[in-house]
Amino acid sequence: MSHRGSLRERYEKMALERCRVRDLGLQIGEFPTGPNNAITDVKGVKVGHATLIEGSGRRKPGTGPVRTGVTVILPNEDTYNESVETGGFVLSGAGEIAGMTQAMEWGMIETPILLTNTMSVGRVSDGVVKWMGKKHPTLREQEVIIPIVGECDDSFLNDAAGQHIRPEHVFQALENAKSGKVTEGAVGAGTGMICCDFKAGIGTASRVITVGGKKYSMGVLVVSNFGHMEHLRMDGYPVGRILSQEQGGYRRRTENYGSIIVILATDLPLVSRQLSRICKRAALGIGRVGSYGAHGSGEIILGFSTTNVVRRSDAEARRALTVMNDSKIDNAYRAAIEMTEEAILNSITMGVDMEGAGGNKVPAIRLKMLKGLLEHYNSVQALVSSKK
Repeated sequence: MSHRGSLRERYEKMALERCRVRDLGLQIGEFPTGPNNAITDVKGVKVGHATLIEGSGRRKPGTGPVRTGVTVILPNEDTYNESVETGGFVLSGAGEIAGMTQAMEWGMIETPILLTNTMSVGRVSDGVVKWMGKKHPTLREQEVIIPIVGECDDSFLNDAAGQHIRPEHVFQALENAKSGKVTEGAVGAGTGMICCDFKAGIGTASRVITVGGKKYSMGVLVVSNFGHMEHLRMDGYPVGRILSQEQGGYRRRTENYGSIIVILATDLPLVSRQLSRICKRAALGIGRVGSYGAHGSGEIILGFSTTNVVRRSDAEARRALTVMNDSKIDNAYRAAIEMTEEAILNSITMGVDMEGAGGNKVPAIRLKMLKGLLEHYNSVQALVSSKK
């Protein structure tokens, strides 16, 4: 067994001992979740990861240590030929989703959505262009695309300047994409990410809402990389103030506080304008956890609907759409806030202790202590409810 394999396997084994925030007894919000409590609860959506964990010790640019990866969200089986309506919102612009300018202009996306580290956006974009060129020969001949690639800065733990992402890693994430349960924490694009000074990474959550007597699914996936420990809140409870007294004494990162990318999916029949409005509410979920949109923190939300599809082969001058009445989507706003908060918290509770480039270490949140705090919080809530 190689050292590289054993190191990654060690972190994977540690992840098996972690849990999601609901497993600790905390229920965020009022709406029910989908069966997996994940973005993949929206029918047709798939998620894939490629994770790179290699080396330890002193940082050697171009060599390592490596703590990074790629995460892919597929809105449907063939986004190139069946584009989906999209919208977005930028809470703080010190970050990037490449391709978002065109997506917002056209109100649709025609490529998979990929997430990675800041310095690898170009490499991931190049990889997905190669992958799509193989799948769609006409793309090589007469079409161009601008892939959707979001980023966060993982350079505290990762040799980001070494640009270790290669085309085969992009291909791996795309080809491994699947529905059902989504792996969270230090995986894929989240491998080297930190949230509220705890090891975090990928998180996801979903909600089922009822509008006009019909049920619809909504889901988010986040790569979370923002915030200070003292500001961390869970369902409004300031757990970070208490946890920082026990876990806040390590040498934290200080120069690169940011960011978060939120990808929101739904089967609600919406157009771009409506999706952008829902994305704005997802930003409230980021704030509920403890973000204040810091100077260096890019906090960007991109949303899409799987219902209103634009077919590349459609040459008609007009197309028919089913669109929700604006006054009937308040539940979608509320659900966006709830599931964004929960997805971020899942990214934190699923994180593992990690040592990376230059010997930098980031702790996972202590689940036993957190569970005790949440039990106290729940007991106070129960006491208040019993007196009503």
